[in-house]
Amino acid sequence: MESTPSPRQTVSYIRGLLATRGISPKSKMGQSFLIDLNLLELIVATAQLDRQDSVLEVGTGTGSLTAHLADHAGAVVSVELDADYYRMARELLAGRPNISLVHADVLARKNETNPDVLAEWDRMTRQFNGARRKLVANLPYVVATPVIGNLLIGPVPIERMVVMTQWELAERMTAVPGTKQYGALAVLVQSLADVSIVRRLAPSVFWPRPQVDSAIVHIRPSADKRERVGDPVGFRSFLRDLYTHRRKNLRQALAGLPGGRKDMKEVDRTLAELDIDRTLRAEALDPEQHLRLCVAFGGGRASAARRDL
Repeated sequence: MESTPSPRQTVSYIRGLLATRGISPKSKMGQSFLIDLNLLELIVATAQLDRQDSVLEVGTGTGSLTAHLADHAGAVVSVELDADYYRMARELLAGRPNISLVHADVLARKNETNPDVLAEWDRMTRQFNGARRKLVANLPYVVATPVIGNLLIGPVPIERMVVMTQWELAERMTAVPGTKQYGALAVLVQSLADVSIVRRLAPSVFWPRPQVDSAIVHIRPSADKRERVGDPVGFRSFLRDLYTHRRKNLRQALAGLPGGRKDMKEVDRTLAELDIDRTLRAEALDPEQHLRLCVAFGGGRASAARRDL
């Protein structure tokens, strides 16, 4: 597939590009642009793209990563919320038939991916005979958590996610039990996928510089793990309820779940059957123990999960 080489997106180039259009980066939308071309190559290499891949990108921005993705993948659907950047990207990426730019919010609501975005991804996947789906994106910080979570639990089979996020979010997804960062997000992601940090990124590799470090994170959804969870949507709901008051011990948290208070003796008896200490907090348990709790206390939310956990 022939394509016009993209210009090097240096700070001076991006400044000039935006200045000619009267555009300024909006910090509230997390608009910081990667200016280290070696890291762009690392992202593409980690994604292991070929022409069988159909890629979703969230946050087109100046189109630098979009162009790199299109050079390697079969199809790219790139979503941009900001109208100014969308119009600019349409101009800069014109003539690339395997790129579809979507002017939309990737989220229909916090816990739902925009169905129009998914429909366009379906269309492009069919048009370019895609065999695999991948999320590859410099995720705007304000939507990173719901984008990852919604796609993980959603019906679209995703082979991998390679995303840039805040360092804090990367820590939360990879955290281990008993640490400050460990919580519902770590349990959900690790219960459905294998997740690792590829590289920590200093603010200097972006323009404008964010106030915090970032990371490239590699997430590989696992069919075996998903089958074990059974009902990912219900599992996420259970985790959200369980961690509403994360400082409570398990006995208190489970007895007061939003679905209706449970008798303390019943909670104690069930926890004893599960061989889980009732005085622990949820953050002390590993992902499999959380799944066992969901099966026992989730009120049907994990009804499809294996009962022999």
